[in-house]
Amino acid sequence: MRIIRTVRSMKRWSTDSQLRGDKIGFIPTMGALHAGHQSLLQRARRTCDRVVASLFVNPLQFGPAEDLTQYPRKLKQDIALCRQEGVDLLFIPSSQEIYPDDFQTIVMVAELSQRWEGQERPTHFQGVGTIVTKLLNLVRPHRAFFGQKDYQQALLVQRLVKDLSLPVKIVMCPTIRENDGLALSSRNTYLSREQREQATVLYSALKAGKAAIKKGMRSAGQICQIMKRLITNKHIMTIDYLAVCHPLTLEPLTSINGQVILLGALRLGNIRLIDNLLVHAPQDCS
Repeated sequence: MRIIRTVRSMKRWSTDSQLRGDKIGFIPTMGALHAGHQSLLQRARRTCDRVVASLFVNPLQFGPAEDLTQYPRKLKQDIALCRQEGVDLLFIPSSQEIYPDDFQTIVMVAELSQRWEGQERPTHFQGVGTIVTKLLNLVRPHRAFFGQKDYQQALLVQRLVKDLSLPVKIVMCPTIRENDGLALSSRNTYLSREQREQATVLYSALKAGKAAIKKGMRSAGQICQIMKRLITNKHIMTIDYLAVCHPLTLEPLTSINGQVILLGALRLGNIRLIDNLLVHAPQDCS
């Protein structure tokens, strides 16, 4: 596995790979890799000739009061995992390499970035849009792999690629969970033992919403109330949002017809948990 740390070397490697006709698969990460990232690396390994991963804690997607300095960094373990999974190239740039002193450009996806995570974290998605655009231009992959756990982010990247006519396919891969259902996240290491036990309630609430839809409930408001009651009856935590949305626009729905996305975000103290479930409402038989 080759490790590259500069933009210049990354561009040279990408150009050489393109000239060889290699199909490149790319997984952009902020490090602190876990089994969810492994699943993306494995998917890329199965479907592409060359696999590139990046490790970069992107300062632009952290707000002023967020956890940039505390974000988990496990460089040695991350390098070992990438080597184990057969990554061909690991790109580990510095902040200065990505954002030199005269850097001025921001990439925004206007509508998809406004609701849900965008409302809770106002500058987050412009940071995501900027770094993803830059990395895609440097790596020039044929496919880039993102987890469904960050559904709004993956949807935003798909829209960005479409709107800017970037020659890459964005592949959204299933959420990887612990045995008790908790979606894997690098920030799960922040959870205390008690918080870790409580954290599964978000997935339980989303499953309750899904079950109600499968049983025939079509009122989005009622679905949200079912999810909210399950959380507030059992735990003391803050609900940022629980919503039933259109799976492509993320607009909140009043009634359910066909496929929907259930979105949820909670706070346990200073720790935020996000999760989602795609649900297809069965057609009513008459």
